Amino acid sequence: MIGSELLRSPQLSNLEKLYIRLLGIPISGLRIRLRRVLPHLVGKANKVLDAGCGRGVFSYELAKRFPNASTIGIDLDPEQIKTNIEVAKENQLTNLTFEVQNVMTLPYQDEFDFILSVDNLEHLEDDEKGIRQLFQALKHGGRLVLHVPGLERRWFFYKFKTNFDVPGHFRPGYKLEDISQKIRDAGFIIDEAYYTFGWLETITNNISYLITKAEAKNKIAYALVFPILNFIAWFGQHTRPKNGAGVLLLARKPNTEIEP
Repeated sequence: MIGSELLRSPQLSNLEKLYIRLLGIPISGLRIRLRRVLPHLVGKANKVLDAGCGRGVFSYELAKRFPNASTIGIDLDPEQIKTNIEVAKENQLTNLTFEVQNVMTLPYQDEFDFILSVDNLEHLEDDEKGIRQLFQALKHGGRLVLHVPGLERRWFFYKFKTNFDVPGHFRPGYKLEDISQKIRDAGFIIDEAYYTFGWLETITNNISYLITKAEAKNKIAYALVFPILNFIAWFGQHTRPKNGAGVLLLARKPNTEIEP
């Protein structure tokens, strides 16, 4: 089960671990992003970067899906990185390391074959510099899978308004054309770009936020409702909404400096 590595996390209680064992990670938005992003973690790579890894769920998947590659997960939270290192060790993911690093000051040049960044750019005040850092860290021909929040979110049930105002975010999200232009300006070639979080995904995610207040509140009520929300959202994973609460971009660094 995806995220089962967290069963060895010291941050979780035994009851939380039992819940994850039975139903998986009970975070609506994370489960939606996992379903959207994981199908694109394919191909060959020798070195992989998870830029802004958080609790490491995507990093663990990268390490398993690229077993012959060296995978690095980076984040600014030293306590979280310490926990991630312990979890990776307990799960014998020997090709995975975690480091405290800032996406804004990456010490890499043409080093990675594959970079993943999931809902990280909105945390950067100078997001364009952050994108340039990712470009610099990629090898020529290397691939970037990027997911960010959309600027607007469908609220109950049809009207679109600005996405959630989340503490720690410098912006609520991006329009597809705006983030695409920033990616191109950094030098990337975009192979595919589209909105995520269709109607079913967004409505269930809205209910999730309504219960938890995005601060892990009302855990018991949420634990009871989550299986239903996740089941409904599962049916929306293949939709391509004209507007959505997330944006997914698949891009690459040109093989040479003159590739169009």
